[in-house]
Amino acid sequence: MPERPIKLVAIDLDGTLLNSNKQVSEQTVRALRCLPGNGVKVVIASARPPRSVRHIYRALGLDTLQINYNGALIWDEPGNRVLFHRPMSGTLVREMCDAARACCDDVLVSCEILDRWFTDRPDNTYTTETGRLFKPDYVGPIESFCNRPITKLMFLGAEELMKRIEPVIVEKFGGLVTVLHADKDLLQIMDKRVGKSAALRKVAEMYGVDTSEIMAIGDAPNDVGMLQLAGVAVAMDNAHPKVKRVAHWVAPSNNDHGVLAALVRYGLCT
Repeated sequence: MPERPIKLVAIDLDGTLLNSNKQVSEQTVRALRCLPGNGVKVVIASARPPRSVRHIYRALGLDTLQINYNGALIWDEPGNRVLFHRPMSGTLVREMCDAARACCDDVLVSCEILDRWFTDRPDNTYTTETGRLFKPDYVGPIESFCNRPITKLMFLGAEELMKRIEPVIVEKFGGLVTVLHADKDLLQIMDKRVGKSAALRKVAEMYGVDTSEIMAIGDAPNDVGMLQLAGVAVAMDNAHPKVKRVAHWVAPSNNDHGVLAALVRYGLCT
């Protein structure tokens, strides 16, 4: 049990709060809705953009800040405003796009700029969960939108294609960016300084919460940093081994109400 009371719960979405059907169980919704009344902040920490989190945020009745794009953005949903943004330069993103297309011209390129989606080839053959929910905000040549700061760059394509492109990007640009390859058909690229842990630390400071008073729950390698930061670290049973190694406790899977089990175990609900 934690030495200090938990005042903030940071929760990843896909593979953690959401089950395989991309839903939150009714039991978990009820439990999370009770936390603010007990003085506990609930903060969503996701790789998704704000628009792709909004329906979940509202279902939980939240009024807190959220961490998007793996920490590249801290978003104030009630105020509809950006509190923190760590983008990449458009020039750098254009260079990475050219390198990827030189490796394979078939690779799909998507850029997120704050909460808008830009691409030069709309194609649903390979897409993200956000891509299933929304259409691109802009379709046009890469040079027409790589003339401004880019929040997140994504390359999509067949698994073997991603395996060819990843080492090229890491070798040429690894000192400037972070490359996440959590999904076999997707590479996510953000500024090197971006991470859920850094963003969570900022959010905790904004709320006056010590890191020892945070419980973080996740399943993927990009969650490791925030679990290491938190006073209580919980991994899902379906989590990557790297996540389980840094966890204080392994909860049931995301299909077995794992988040709810964590809240009960650490005395945040009954």
